[in-house]
Amino acid sequence: MFDTILIANRGEIACRVMETAQAMGVRCVAVYSDADAAAKHVSMADAAVHIGGSAPSESYLKGDVIIQAALDSGAQAIHPGYGFLSENPDFVEAVEAAGLIFVGPSAKAIRAMGLKDAAKALMVEAGVPVVPGYHGADQDDALLADEAGKIGYPVLIKAVAGGGGKGMRLVEEAKEFQAALDSARSEAKTAFGNSDVLVEKFVTKPRHIEVQVFGDGTHAVHLFERDCSLQRRHQKVIEEAPAPGMTEEMRSAMGQAAVRAAEAIGYAGAGTVEFIVDGSGGLSADGFFFMEMNTRLQVEHPVTELVTGVDLVEWQLRVAAGEALPKQQDELTINGHAFEARLYAEDVPKGFLPATGTLTHLSFTPQTRADSGVRAGDTISPFYDPMIAKVIVHGPTRDVALSRLRAALKGCEVGGTVTNLAFLGALAGHEGFANGDVDTGLIARDIDALTAQPEAPERHFALAGMAALGLDQPQAEAGFNLWRPLRRQVMLGRDGEEHLLKVRVLSEDVQLWTVSDCEVRAERIGGRWKVDGHVAPTVSVAGDVVTVFDAYGISFDIIDPLARAAAAHGDGNIVEAPMPGLVRAIDAKVGQSVAKGDRLAVLEAMKMEHSLLAARDGVVAEVLAQPGDQVEAGAALVRLEAEAEDAA
Repeated sequence: MFDTILIANRGEIACRVMETAQAMGVRCVAVYSDADAAAKHVSMADAAVHIGGSAPSESYLKGDVIIQAALDSGAQAIHPGYGFLSENPDFVEAVEAAGLIFVGPSAKAIRAMGLKDAAKALMVEAGVPVVPGYHGADQDDALLADEAGKIGYPVLIKAVAGGGGKGMRLVEEAKEFQAALDSARSEAKTAFGNSDVLVEKFVTKPRHIEVQVFGDGTHAVHLFERDCSLQRRHQKVIEEAPAPGMTEEMRSAMGQAAVRAAEAIGYAGAGTVEFIVDGSGGLSADGFFFMEMNTRLQVEHPVTELVTGVDLVEWQLRVAAGEALPKQQDELTINGHAFEARLYAEDVPKGFLPATGTLTHLSFTPQTRADSGVRAGDTISPFYDPMIAKVIVHGPTRDVALSRLRAALKGCEVGGTVTNLAFLGALAGHEGFANGDVDTGLIARDIDALTAQPEAPERHFALAGMAALGLDQPQAEAGFNLWRPLRRQVMLGRDGEEHLLKVRVLSEDVQLWTVSDCEVRAERIGGRWKVDGHVAPTVSVAGDVVTVFDAYGISFDIIDPLARAAAAHGDGNIVEAPMPGLVRAIDAKVGQSVAKGDRLAVLEAMKMEHSLLAARDGVVAEVLAQPGDQVEAGAALVRLEAEAEDAA
C-alpha cells in the first residue's frame, strides 16, 4: 500500500478520499487555490500545497503543477476525485511518465469512453444495447436535422464530449431543431472545448439507472445499480440504490452488460455505466440502453457503499497499489436501501440560480451521513460548484430509508446562504416518488408544487424580529429602560412583501410582538424561548438575512429604511450580473428594440451558463460590458431606455 497520496481535487470529494485513506494509514497531501487557503480539505490533510489562483484554470486544472507537488511531497500516487482532471487521459499519461501511479483507469480506457459517439460504437461491438441515433463524424447542420427526422421526434441533442447535462437539449419538433443545435454547440464548446454533438431518440418515460462497476484491468465486477431518475435539467438531485421496481432478471442483464462494457476496454478502478431505461411499461430486461460510461468515482457512490458494505475508495487504493479485486461477483450482495440528496447553495425561486455566501451555521442530524467539504464559517465561492453537502441515509427497506431521508432533511440547518433544502424536502415527500413511480420528467412536471415556498407563521416573524434586534440573547439592559417597558420596531421582508413588526419588551424574559395585527407572546422559560407557546427553533443571522430553522429554513430580509429609500432612486432599467462570472455573450445592441423575456446577455458562473433576460419591453440604451469581461455580482451589463412615465 502507498505511504503517501496526493489528492488532485478540492471540497467534498477531497475530504471523502482523505477519510478512507487516513483510516488506512495513508498520508494525504492536499492541493489548494487562493480561494481555498482555509478550506476544510486543507485542514484535514497531513500536508497541503498551494497551486495557484482561484479560477480552476489557474489551479486545479494545472496538471504539471499538481504532478510537481506530488513529487515534492513524496507521494507515490495521485487520486483525482471527480471533475477537474479525473477523466483527462493526457493527465494520466503525464502522471505515469513522472513515475507516479494514477488512482483510476488507464488513459486508453478513458479515451475509449471519452467521446459518446465512439463509446457507443464500441458498446455495439461488445454486445451492449444502445439507443437508436446518429453518432457520426459529419457535423453538417442539414445532415443532423435530416438524421433527427429519420430517428423521429422527440430527440436529444448531446455533446459528444459532454457530461452533467451540459451541451444537451431536448427537441420536441423539427422547427425547434436548429435553435437547440446552436445552443447545445455553444454550451459544449464552452464546457468541453468541443462543439460536436450526437442525436438520439428520446425515450418518452425515461429512467436513468446506472451500474457501479469495478475492474482490475482484466476482469470486472458490478456492485448493482443506482436510480438517478430524479433530475432537473439533466442534473441529478436525489439518487437511490437499489432502483425501485427492479427485477432480478433485469438486474442480472444490466449488470452483465456493464461488466462487458468495462472488460471491453480493460477497465481498472471504479467506474459507472449509465443506462437510459424505458419505464413506460415497467422495467424489463430488453428495455435498457447504454448512454455513457463515467471513468471515475461518481458523486452518488455513497448509496452503493451503504447497500453493499463496500468502501469504494478503499477498493480504489488497493487495486491501484497492485492488489487483486477484494471481492468476486458471487460475494457481493444488496443490504437494504439508501438515498442521497444533493444539498446546494441555490436560489430556487430565482430558477435555481447558484448562490454564494459565508456559512454562519451548518448542522446535520446524528443519524445522517453528511459528506461535505465545508464547515460553519466557510465561504461558498463563485469559482466552484456550490455543493454544501450530500445528505445520505440507509434503511432496511425503501420506505424506512425514505422516512429517514425526510427526517434528515428536516433536521438539516444551513445559515448564511439560500439553499435548495425545501425543494429536496418537497421531493422526498412527493407521492409519486414515495410510490417508486419515478422518471426523469417528474421534477419538470411538478416544478411549481415542488418549489412552492413554505408559509411563515406569525411566531416565526416574531422570532426573526427578536434575532434582528438582538433581543433573543440574554441582556439585562434590554428588558428595561429606567424600569419602563422598551418599545422597538423592525422591518422584515419575505417573498417580496414588507412587514413592520413592533415589540414591547416587558422584562428580560417576556416580549409582546405585533405581527400583521396579531399579538405574539415570547417568553423565556428555563433559559429557552417559547414563542406563541411553541419552543423556538434555532435562528441564524447572516448580514441582513435571518433564517429560522423550521420547514427546511425560513428566511427573512432585515430592511434598512434608509437603504431602501436610497435604492428607490436607482435605475430599474439596468440588467445586472446576479453573481460574479464571465460575460460569455452580449446579444443586445444599442438602439435595438427588445421584448420581455428576450436574452440580452449570457453569464458563465459556477460551471454553467446563465441567460440574462429583459424584464420588460424596451429599447437598449447602453451596452456596458463585452464578451470576455470578468464581472462582479451587481455589475451593470445592459441598460434600457427609461419608459416614458419614468422619464417624466
